[in-house]
Amino acid sequence: MFSKIKKHLAVAAFLFALSGPFISSAESVKEEVFANPAKAGGVYYAYPGPDESLAAAPEGYEAFYISHYGRHGSRYLISDEDYVRVLDHFRKADSLGVLTPKGVEVMGRLWEVWKEADGRGGELTPLGARQHKGIARRMFQAYPTVFGDSAVITARSTQVMRCAHSMLAFCEGLKELNPSLVIPKESSKRWMSHLCWWTPQAAEWNSDRGPWKETYDDFEKANIHPERLVGDLFTSTEGLPLSPSELMWGLYWVAVDMQNMETPVSFFDMFTPDELYSLWRVNNLSFYIHNASFPMSEGLIVANARNLLDNIILTADEYIREGKSGATLRFGHDGNITPLAALMKFDGFCGEESDPEKVEEAWTNFKVTPMASNMQAIFFRPVNGDGDIIVKFMMNEHDVRLPIESSIAPFYSWTEAREFLKSQADDATAVIVRNQK
Repeated sequence: MFSKIKKHLAVAAFLFALSGPFISSAESVKEEVFANPAKAGGVYYAYPGPDESLAAAPEGYEAFYISHYGRHGSRYLISDEDYVRVLDHFRKADSLGVLTPKGVEVMGRLWEVWKEADGRGGELTPLGARQHKGIARRMFQAYPTVFGDSAVITARSTQVMRCAHSMLAFCEGLKELNPSLVIPKESSKRWMSHLCWWTPQAAEWNSDRGPWKETYDDFEKANIHPERLVGDLFTSTEGLPLSPSELMWGLYWVAVDMQNMETPVSFFDMFTPDELYSLWRVNNLSFYIHNASFPMSEGLIVANARNLLDNIILTADEYIREGKSGATLRFGHDGNITPLAALMKFDGFCGEESDPEKVEEAWTNFKVTPMASNMQAIFFRPVNGDGDIIVKFMMNEHDVRLPIESSIAPFYSWTEAREFLKSQADDATAVIVRNQK
């Protein structure tokens, strides 16, 4: 029924280029951002949810186990300082009398935002909680056989509060549909070695001493032009605390995060469509360099997901071996799920492109890692006990494919999928060892 694994990655890459559902041309990505400015937020893009029906399991199979990893839901900007430094810039300009009428009006909007954001930097927003409850409910409704009264479910998050709160919202969503579920929840250092693990070498790569720095700086310089924006808001920049580019970036982050908040204020009118697109392009390149499959890193960043992938394999083996049903729920960050999707070689999530001008053709952050992005591996067993365990994978509640052969794709024999994923984990180990020398 199932073909043997043929791990020819060059061929797989070619097939992905032809058929990957998330790969877009440069023009089409630009059109997407123009049509929906919220996508310019990249990893700040509020979770859009599924927009297509999922593949049904082959006849005679039922779901019994789900292995999950989810990024926290929508959040405020990472620190209160991200709001304060922009507000202080406008306050200083106001004291110097150099705000234009537009600048005065924008400062008023910033104060409205601060009323909600004050003291909440980095925390989950109400939308973030709703996102995770929604994902949980859809998971339960799509695979009710996983969540019977005897289901064995564990939920673990990193030690960051927005992840723990996401976990709580998710579990609440499940228990609303089956109050009998028992779901132990934990947010502790104990599980950080796979929920949020990076090598020292990867951390060094991401520092300002990394070999990527010149490539990124040149691209940013070519794309970021704050003169029009600054001139629209201030009659003079003399004596103001932020440089024009710092101010543009600060306003950009506030603007793109408004979709994650409750305050009904928008800042997109401050930017031209081309400015917003250019800011996103630089943002996309930065996130690709630091968290994904940028070729210059030679697999070092993607290898950070090695421990997480090992845990996914081991826990699946345990549930199968012991005949259990239920779910393993894990909650972490964009910097964890992004390399995981690349390491697992999901189509559309592992593109490799060295030319900054072409990165968006191979990889786009708002499709890979929006707020509340999630990976789900759904395991099925034959109802009559005769046949292989099969599995399918989803990213952001869309079916994705592995670069291995299967006559029932997007479903795969777990034996064959496991062999492929184990080889990916082994390859990551080799990269880590090589970089330790």
